[in-house]
Amino acid sequence: MRSYREYLTETRLYNEGGRVGECPYHNGKKRLMPSQSNQPLSEGYQLQNYRIASVLSSGGFSIVYLAYDDHDQPVAIKEYLPSQLALRKQGDALPSISEENVAKFRYGMKCFFEEGRSLARLSHPNVVRVLNFFRANETVYMVMRYERGRTLQEHIRARRGLIRENFIRHVFTLLLNGLREVHSTKLLHLDIKPANIYIRNDGTPVLIDFGGARQTLSEDGVRLNPMYTPGFAPPEQYRRREMMGPWTDIYSTGASMFACLAGTAPQAADQRAEKDRYVSATRLWAGKYSRQLLETIDWCLELDHLKRPQSVLELQKVLMRQKNPVVHRRTTLFGNVRALYYRLARR
Repeated sequence: MRSYREYLTETRLYNEGGRVGECPYHNGKKRLMPSQSNQPLSEGYQLQNYRIASVLSSGGFSIVYLAYDDHDQPVAIKEYLPSQLALRKQGDALPSISEENVAKFRYGMKCFFEEGRSLARLSHPNVVRVLNFFRANETVYMVMRYERGRTLQEHIRARRGLIRENFIRHVFTLLLNGLREVHSTKLLHLDIKPANIYIRNDGTPVLIDFGGARQTLSEDGVRLNPMYTPGFAPPEQYRRREMMGPWTDIYSTGASMFACLAGTAPQAADQRAEKDRYVSATRLWAGKYSRQLLETIDWCLELDHLKRPQSVLELQKVLMRQKNPVVHRRTTLFGNVRALYYRLARR
């Protein structure tokens, strides 16, 4: 039987050996681009009123640049460029798109553009600020305020899971203010996780890197991986997407709070649907955190979306201790033995 330490090592989000660089605007990982990936715009390239300085990150869906505007102020620019639909070679500005992929590429571009338009209407301190969005080079760009700080993922890794309860309540209560604003515009984030929660230097959180446009492409039959992050995505995001709603982001929020305690995500929802090995937070950390907080995390991580908080406001009231979470008891011999073993292994 594996020790809890071995379990964490196998499933750890935070690689201690080879540190993964963080980018606050793109899935939390700064990746080196393989030869078949899209090539970025060159350093010094003039993109309308912005001068490209460097690549912050690159993934299968987009490229994020550090750039400077006419007033020499830094901004982050996200370029829609899904590598499964388009290819840009070194030195080119325009991507090459095969005829069979043109319709899908344009559909995704339209979704990306509309998402940028919706986010630009939001002006909330806990949501990434979209300053501009425009079409150029046969694709779409989203200009965002450049933030200074580090991701919650980096914070968890630095603290090695030793996160204080007051910090968790403070960060997530503020973050949920932003998420409420997002939901009020009929948008869902669909990719909440520690890598997409940015902690500014002043300690305030900001929600970044929305996954809605990627999800829309997936629904249209184009798989742009990762469409979701295992461990943080609820079961309805794998299947039955017609069931998605505010409770979908709430599951991911609960998984992010779980990661603050464990240093790792909970068991992936698709695996839980097959054989649920999730050990409740109330069993794993009894006596280390308040029972109210632990029950809140378990409440958010219910597989049945109807058993989770149904609105961000409902969850906020619990985090602010204005009400108690709804508790759905699950007592099994396997769960009790497993929880006891993990707790002993951590000593």
